[in-house]
Amino acid sequence: MFRKFAILIALSLSFSTSHGQVPADRPITMIVTVPPGGSSDALARLTAGMLATRLDRSVVVENVTGAGGLVGMQKFLRSPADGSVVLFINQSLVILPHLHPKSAYGASTDMEPIGIVATVPMVLSVSNAAGVTSLPALVEKMRKSPGKVNFGSGGPGTTAHLAEALFLKLADVQGEMIQYRGTGPALSDLMAGTIDAVIDQTVTMLPLHKDGRVKAIAVTGGARLSQHPEIPTFAESGLPAFDLAIWNGLMAPKGTPPEAVAKLTGALSAVVGSADFKSRLALLAAQAPTDSEQGPAHFRRVIARDGDRVAALAKSGAFANDAAAASK
Repeated sequence: MFRKFAILIALSLSFSTSHGQVPADRPITMIVTVPPGGSSDALARLTAGMLATRLDRSVVVENVTGAGGLVGMQKFLRSPADGSVVLFINQSLVILPHLHPKSAYGASTDMEPIGIVATVPMVLSVSNAAGVTSLPALVEKMRKSPGKVNFGSGGPGTTAHLAEALFLKLADVQGEMIQYRGTGPALSDLMAGTIDAVIDQTVTMLPLHKDGRVKAIAVTGGARLSQHPEIPTFAESGLPAFDLAIWNGLMAPKGTPPEAVAKLTGALSAVVGSADFKSRLALLAAQAPTDSEQGPAHFRRVIARDGDRVAALAKSGAFANDAAAASK
């Protein structure tokens, strides 16, 4: 009888460990689908550090890159659903299935939303060699010389890729989109004058503008940034329809126990609601979610909204000329 009882206890403990009761000393792995040095990586590392403090548990950032983020996504989808792995992701979550139809994952069916971390405006910057200093001048140049102005991005499926495809469609102009293996190489070529323009998040673009290495000529949002009031908005520069802002958020694998998701959600809410986190985001011209924008329910609605938007853009053929693998 005692032996049977001991076996039952052992099985119970084994079941609990594999279903959400992860040892407290095991680090949480945060998968980031972009290389180090870009906007998402910077925000992921900030979030990981502050989550670790709230959870009293190490949170290790792992950059898993390739195929515009698909490699990292596939690794995440194969990860154990026990609260030990999370995915730091942005709108590329809903872009990748349109560039890789065989990827066969669904944001609403294959993962559990934890919450939004931050929303970041997008900035259009041009090289100092581009010969333009305003959005109207850039659009005019593109209309006079269709296809001659080139844009660089961190690769197919990235938010810069989405932004540039949307910009070309809304401005009704033609341009060449050059896909790099990460934001860093694209920005290096922008500073060198090898490419003409990049649209990316404030996190990476504003420091380069401040140092004079590139010139920011437009920013999304209803008002100019308090940190850089000299940069006009897209709306006041003649393109109000371009209002894209990039959300960054955390996901857990599908099947992660509710108690594990709840613990991560609570820790994330404490992080994004803290004055320290908000002040750090302000330096990057990023915005923490409000109380009503926190948590899985709101995140699900945002993912569904942007999924519909990207699907319409893909259907229009906006991604058709650059859906190939990154070239640089």
